[in-house]
Amino acid sequence: MEPAFLDVREHGYARVAVCVPAVRLANPKANVEAHLRVLREAYEAGAQYAVCPELGLTGYSAGDLFFQETLLRAAQDALAALAAATQGWDLVFSAGMPLKAGGGLYNCAVTLYRGRALMVAPKAYPPNYREFYEMRWFQPGGDARVNEIELLGERVPFGTDVLARLQGVDGFVLHTDVCEDLWVPIPPGTIAALSGATVLANLSASNITVGKSGYRQELVASSSAKNLVVQLYSAAGFGESTADLAWDGQGIVGDRGEIVAETERFVTGGTFTVVDVDLSALTTDRMRQTSWNQNAAVFAQPMREVVVPTERDPGRDERVYQSLARRINPLPYAPADPHQLDDRCREVFLILASSVARRLESLPADSRRIFLGVSGGRDSTLALIVAVYAMDMLKKPRSDVWGITMPGFGTSDRTYRVACDLTRSLGATLQEIEIKDVSNSVFAAIGHDPAMEDLTFENVQAWARKYLLFSLTSKHKGFDLGTGDLSELALGWTTYGGDHMSHYAASSGVPKTLVSQLIRWAADVVFKDEPPVATVLREVLAIPISPELRRLSPDGEITHLTEAAVGPYDLNDFFLYHFSRFGFGPRRIARMALHAFEGRYTIGEIRSWLIVFIQRFFANQFKRDCVPDSPKVGSGGSLSPRGDWRMPPDASPEAWLAEAESIPEQ
Repeated sequence: MEPAFLDVREHGYARVAVCVPAVRLANPKANVEAHLRVLREAYEAGAQYAVCPELGLTGYSAGDLFFQETLLRAAQDALAALAAATQGWDLVFSAGMPLKAGGGLYNCAVTLYRGRALMVAPKAYPPNYREFYEMRWFQPGGDARVNEIELLGERVPFGTDVLARLQGVDGFVLHTDVCEDLWVPIPPGTIAALSGATVLANLSASNITVGKSGYRQELVASSSAKNLVVQLYSAAGFGESTADLAWDGQGIVGDRGEIVAETERFVTGGTFTVVDVDLSALTTDRMRQTSWNQNAAVFAQPMREVVVPTERDPGRDERVYQSLARRINPLPYAPADPHQLDDRCREVFLILASSVARRLESLPADSRRIFLGVSGGRDSTLALIVAVYAMDMLKKPRSDVWGITMPGFGTSDRTYRVACDLTRSLGATLQEIEIKDVSNSVFAAIGHDPAMEDLTFENVQAWARKYLLFSLTSKHKGFDLGTGDLSELALGWTTYGGDHMSHYAASSGVPKTLVSQLIRWAADVVFKDEPPVATVLREVLAIPISPELRRLSPDGEITHLTEAAVGPYDLNDFFLYHFSRFGFGPRRIARMALHAFEGRYTIGEIRSWLIVFIQRFFANQFKRDCVPDSPKVGSGGSLSPRGDWRMPPDASPEAWLAEAESIPEQ
């Protein structure tokens, strides 16, 4: 496979590290060695930027020793040694130390690259409450009377208003601040983000107390989310004074609201974590979120910028970049964590049920009935249990939900039985209307040979079912609840004017992979006290996904398999999420899929099905232009033209297909 395709740097990622060296208090020479040990490991793992803790070259808890010239000179010597030792490394990194500037002493973050100091950020808000006593030694960054200092033989920008743009890493604009600066209501990093920074690094000491670890996680996640940035955080660890405090060395990386990496805490030696952060997604989010840019227009400030012409190190093993240092969820609509998945399913199920309940309440009292086709498949199963739960919410009888089973040429005994058993066990009203006669009448009227199992053969059955459902709602008063999902809309795997249409389509924002999770969750949670219902729900998940619009095999098995025609739904949902949510191109999506599915699909299979996805997505916009009302359920978006997705139905897929065809086949 071509190395350029595998190289994660070519797909919008940057590799960052949070380092927590062990501390020798008031011993800068030993601290340089400790920094170099963890920095070297991070560098060999491919890190392009690394952050170390606050005052790491001296130790944070040195107290009045900060006023000792011996310690301050030793810190300067340590910085020079650190710069000299990393001169040949293609690694930008930030280290913490005390520095004199303009007659005052400041708690500083110094950022270096190839032996040179790039910028110095003094701590803006030194704390002076409870266990903190920093104003005894350090001045606030805003009090500095200079904006440059002499460091390592050069004049270097000094202040909280300096950014470093890494030329060789697309989209990487760095801002550093120190510990408490992240904890105040309006951190310097927030202003920097609104002013162009994409990576915020906080050098912290932060002693540990009960509950503080979780608060730090929330702080980092919140900063990265609201600022649309990568937020790095490195706290001091083993070696700081335990006279009155304790230290855990917590390092965290947040990427747009998600904690993507953490160091192990309470390590007696040095530790670090390396992760690939997604600058491409970050810049896309900023472009899309117009309110973020409006806020930036008000609060952004002029910033000084240091341009860093990074150069790739020929001595570094480039193969480290052929593997992505980050987990990518192969099911982006369904969290991998069981507790988060439970919360997601509960939230989505209640969004759907409450929306259906609200739609019912808007109807005249004598028309509050729900009609839907039940097939024994997953989509109609989800719609049915949502409809029943909506009736429960409104304290109306479940019998006001009518499950209509409409056997056709491809209906199997198993799906027919499951549809009937589920409807009965739920206490809904079951009605059966066979569609073969209606379909044969249409075939005869248009002169179609029913032995020819083509698109017409399939569509006529779908139209017959919808015609009958609408007729029932007219006769008995009620509304037709659609059973389609988000994945089918994306692929156009729906008959225009048939199952594509309904009076309300509760599940149109739910992708197929989440439909399956919702059914499993409902069996375990919602209907746990109704064993017959839970049993049938689990059986539904064992049935192959099929529209059952073609005849069965001689032994009565389903032959019309959806995934054989359009591709595996886990792949399609992965494609859809990253295509519609971030606007990623085919090469980037394919590279992510190769990593996310960890060998389940070859690159050739991913390429092949991605081409099918692109062709079908572009060809079927006309169906999405006139979909029924449906609630949006997730940040992945909906495809309603009244909501998240608007595109011309005659747009050309040529550029996307050309890029997809450039993906290596093996």
